[in-house]
Amino acid sequence: MLRGQCGCGAVTYHMKTAPIFVHCCHCIDCQRQTGSAYVLNAIIEADRVEVEGPTIEIDLPTPSGLGQIITRCEACGVALFSSYMIRLGKLKYVRVGTLDDPDQCSPDVQIFTKRKQAWVPLNPDIPSFEDFYSFDEVWPRPALRRLEAALA
Repeated sequence: MLRGQCGCGAVTYHMKTAPIFVHCCHCIDCQRQTGSAYVLNAIIEADRVEVEGPTIEIDLPTPSGLGQIITRCEACGVALFSSYMIRLGKLKYVRVGTLDDPDQCSPDVQIFTKRKQAWVPLNPDIPSFEDFYSFDEVWPRPALRRLEAALA
């Protein structure tokens, strides 16, 4: 079980299972939203994340036009996870940096690398895509089964 918290500790959470898949996203939206060069998101079924403490939800647009909801600590404002409406809110994209032990969630894939900061090297051992990719071509079968079950 993976645990995490916001910056001030008012909100804690735990993931009941390992994530389905982990994205390292270099898109401009993620750079702006995090104030960093990229974001690491651990994708997991929404019902497998338990949150304790006061949170707020902020709606932001996405390139799909369907938007996302970012859940933040009400006190310190740290973003804990997102829910993208293209996935009907059935998945959470947990910010790996908020985990107590972020080393347990290394990236499975790097996406939108055409927008990455020039100084950020890409790990040649991790699949990389200039844009997005096809889940069917990249995700292992067990991950695809979990995704299908979550979206059913």
